[in-house]
Amino acid sequence: MEIASLALAELRARCLASDGAEERERWLAALRQDARRGARALAETLERRARAERVEQARLDGLFGLRARLMTRGAGCVAGVDEVGMGPLAGPVLAAAVILGERPELPGLDDSKRLSRAARERIAARIHEQALAWGIGIVEPGEIDRTNIYRAGLEAMRRAVLALARAPDHVLVDARTIPGLACAQTAIVGGDALDGSIAAASIVAKVARDAIMRRLDERHPGWGFAQHMGYPTPQHLAALARLGPSPVHRLSFAPVARVAFGSR
Repeated sequence: MEIASLALAELRARCLASDGAEERERWLAALRQDARRGARALAETLERRARAERVEQARLDGLFGLRARLMTRGAGCVAGVDEVGMGPLAGPVLAAAVILGERPELPGLDDSKRLSRAARERIAARIHEQALAWGIGIVEPGEIDRTNIYRAGLEAMRRAVLALARAPDHVLVDARTIPGLACAQTAIVGGDALDGSIAAASIVAKVARDAIMRRLDERHPGWGFAQHMGYPTPQHLAALARLGPSPVHRLSFAPVARVAFGSR
């Protein structure tokens, strides 16, 4: 690759825009032959990036290790499942199920709770692009009140799996077993931080539920749903005391029941 005639600014722009390990290696080979100090510094930058990418790929391979073993044993479709919204005083419980392709390209994938909103939304978009199938299950506040929050979370996950366009051979789920599924399941304690498929589901679920809560904030202004997503923050509790419950509050939850019914 002839680079000696390129100005360092242009060279830097081209190198940093390079896509893929093979293209980067070609640039590195050329940069190592360039005597300019700026070219050598750029080669060091590319080498650091390559090392970081190898570390990240090893981390991702570890996150998908169990899924890889299941697939070698004949599980063609492995779904990760997770729910969000168990603790809020308002809004639905929502679960997501995600079936990813053989080699997902999801740098930065992690438990949704560890990611910023911008990172969650960026990775969620990539999951939607790459997923072989994904499904959402929702249980609304009224149904939560009629059953209980634990059952509601399981039901949301069951609905998410049933919403998949492909039936999974195996389901990986965070810490619980989903009732009413015909396929095999593996419960992983802390799975949203330990397993890539569950982490992907946790991100899709969190982004979807946050979007719902922002829409509910527009329909029911005053409680601040777009800021706290229904969780019992001081802001939310103050609004609840001032305004009483909204149509989307969970009346069976103690802080809401105290305001609605005067119970203690």
